[in-house]
Amino acid sequence: MGDETGHFSHSSAFSRFWLLDPEITFLNHGSFGACPQPVLEAQQRLRERMERQPLQFLDRDIEALLDAARDELAIFVGADSEDLVFVPNATTGVNTVLRSLRFAPGDELLTTNQEYNACRNALNYVAEREGLRVVVAEVPFPIESPQQVIEAVTARISAKTRLALLDHVVSQTGLVFPIAQLIQVLAQRGIETLVDGAHAPGMVPLDLRALGATYYTANGHKWLCSPKGAAFLYVQRDRQPDIHPLTISHGANAPRYDRSRFQLEFGWTGTDDPTAYLCVPEAIRFMESLLPGGWPELMATNRALALSARQSLCQALNLSPPSPEPMVGALAVVSLPDGSPQQLQKALLERYQIEVPIVPFPGTTSRQVRVSAQLYNHPEQYEYLAEALVALLGEE
Repeated sequence: MGDETGHFSHSSAFSRFWLLDPEITFLNHGSFGACPQPVLEAQQRLRERMERQPLQFLDRDIEALLDAARDELAIFVGADSEDLVFVPNATTGVNTVLRSLRFAPGDELLTTNQEYNACRNALNYVAEREGLRVVVAEVPFPIESPQQVIEAVTARISAKTRLALLDHVVSQTGLVFPIAQLIQVLAQRGIETLVDGAHAPGMVPLDLRALGATYYTANGHKWLCSPKGAAFLYVQRDRQPDIHPLTISHGANAPRYDRSRFQLEFGWTGTDDPTAYLCVPEAIRFMESLLPGGWPELMATNRALALSARQSLCQALNLSPPSPEPMVGALAVVSLPDGSPQQLQKALLERYQIEVPIVPFPGTTSRQVRVSAQLYNHPEQYEYLAEALVALLGEE
C-alpha cells in the first residue's frame, strides 16, 4: 500500500489525463475540482486567439461564442438556453439572486443547518440589511432517510416564509437532498426556491425544467471538470426581469431588443477572461468520451467508487455509514471520533501525502472525513486512507 515514509503510487488508468501531482493521493475533487489537460489545452488555444486580436474576440465574436457554449450547457442540464447565464461560481450565483430580490421587513428566509458557509453568509448579509429573519431547519446527521430532510424543512415553513435557500448536494456531509420533493412542497405554499447546486452537474442527473426551482446555480469546475471560473445561474422566465448581475454594466441600457434584458445584462459585466465559460462544452464532451456509456456510466462509476470508499473506511474504523446509500453521490462522508479536524488533516497530508478534507460539523465537536470519487481515483487509494486514519486516530 504505502506508509508515512513514502507515498501511495497506484493510479487509475484515467489519471494520465490530469495534471495532479503523482506524489499526492488526491481524494478531494469536491473542493475545487481538477481540469483534464485536454480541456486546459482547449482553453489555452482560446486565450491565444483572444490575445492575437482582442477586439475581434471580445467585441465581435464573444456573444456568438457564449451563446453556443450556453446552448450545449442547456442541453446537459435540461433547460432552455435563454434561461441560463454564466457566472464565475455558484457562490456568485447565490449572491446574485439574494441581492437582486426585494423583501419586506419581517419576511423569513428559510435554509438548513447544513447550508454551505459562504452562501449562509450571503443570506445573513441580506437578512441583516433588510430586517429579515433567517429560519434554520435542523437536518439530522447521521440521517436515516431523505424523508427526514423534508420533514425538517416543512416544519419550519410559516406564513412569512418568502424564499428557501437549499443545497442539492451538501458540501460538508455529501448528502444528496431530495431536492425535487422539497421544491414541490415549497411551491405548493407559494415559496420560491434558490438551489445551491454547486456539486450537482456531472455528479447526479439534472433536468432543470422538470425540477421546477425558481433559481438554480451550479459550478462547472467541480464534477463537469471545466476550467475554474465557470458556473451558471438558471432563473425561471417570469422572474428574470428582477434578477441583475452583481456588476451593472453596458447591458443595463443597451438599445437592443433582439434578446432579453436578462441576457444583455449578464452577457457583459466588464472585461474578463471568458475562456472558462467557453470550455464548458469541451469539458462535457471530453468527460463523456472517457467511458462507453458516457455521462450516465461516468456518474454511476463515481458513485459506486464513493460507496466502496465509504465501506472501506467504515470497516477499517469499525463505524456505521451515517446516511443511506440513495443519499450518496460522488462524495462520501464517515463520522470520526471528536478531535481537531485541522491537526488530523495536516497529519494526513504531511505524513502520508493524502489530500482529503476533515470537516467539522457546525455547532458540534464532531468531525467527518469526506472523500471524493472521480475517474482518476482507485479503490486502493481509499484503503490507504483507511490505514492512515487507523494509525493517526490510534495515536490520538
